[in-house]
Amino acid sequence: MNKVKLALLTVSTCMLTSVSALAGVQNDIPSCYRANPQLGKSSPSVQTELFILIDQTTLLDSRLQNSVRENVLRLIRPGHSFTLAVFSAFAQGRYMEILNSGALEVGLSESDRDTISASALRSFDACLSGQAAYGLKLIQTALAHAFSDSSSSLARSDVMASIKDLSQRVRVSVAKEKIVFIVSDMLENSSISSFYSASNLRLIDPAQELRKAQAAQMIGDFNGARVFVLGAGIVGENTKQPGKTPYRDPKAISALREFWISLLSHSNATVVEFGAPSLLSAVR
Repeated sequence: MNKVKLALLTVSTCMLTSVSALAGVQNDIPSCYRANPQLGKSSPSVQTELFILIDQTTLLDSRLQNSVRENVLRLIRPGHSFTLAVFSAFAQGRYMEILNSGALEVGLSESDRDTISASALRSFDACLSGQAAYGLKLIQTALAHAFSDSSSSLARSDVMASIKDLSQRVRVSVAKEKIVFIVSDMLENSSISSFYSASNLRLIDPAQELRKAQAAQMIGDFNGARVFVLGAGIVGENTKQPGKTPYRDPKAISALREFWISLLSHSNATVVEFGAPSLLSAVR
C-alpha cells in the first residue's frame, strides 16, 4: 500500500471513530495538522464560523429545503467552521441539540511547503482532500436528519429561548466572522407569548412583545454576528379546516420582522435578511 492510500485510510478511520466519540461536543472533524505532526505546524485559526439553527416545528417544502442546503454547503469550505443545532419545544422534551460541529482547515502556504518533504506533503494533501469530502458529507447527513425529524404536531415552539441559548455558543466563538442562519417560522408559542391566533399568524405589537422578551430575560449576546432568517411566517395547514391555506397578512409579517430585528439588535446581532419565507440573496 503506498503512502497516499495509507494516509487516506488513516484519516477515514480516524474520522469514523471521531463521530461516535465527539459528535455534537466539540469538533467532529479531526485535524489534518494533528494527524501529520511531521509538518511541525499548528492548524491556522478559523476565520469564519457558520451557526445553523433549525426549528423542527417548521415544515419546509422541497424548494426551501434545497435553499437551506445550497446556502449551507456554499459556506462549508477551508478556513470555515460550522455548528448545526435543532430545536422545537422544551416542554415536550425537544430541547436545543447540537447535531454536529466541525472545521475545515486551510492548507500550507507556498513558503511553508518549500520547507517540507514531498512524502509529508502527499500525506497532508491527501488528508485535507479527505477532510473536505468528509465535512460536506457530515453536514449533508445532519441537514437530512434535521428535516426528516421535523413535525407540525408539536404544540409549542420555544423560538426565543432557543435563539438565546445559541447566542451563548456564538458569543465564545474565536472566529473573526460569525454568521447565524436561522431556519424557522419565527412564531413564538410558549409561556412567554404566542404569535398565533385561530391557528394563524396574529398581528403582534413589536414593542409590547419586546418588553415581554426582556421581562423573561430572553436577550442574548451574539457578539456582533450577522443573522439570516429563512422560513419566517410559515403557517401550517389548519387541521380544523383541511385544504384551507392560511392567509399571510402583510401587516402581520411586517410586525413579525420588526420584532425580531429589534430583539436581535438588543442581542448584539445584525439581521442582514429576514426571509419570509425565502431569502432574496445568499447567506454570506
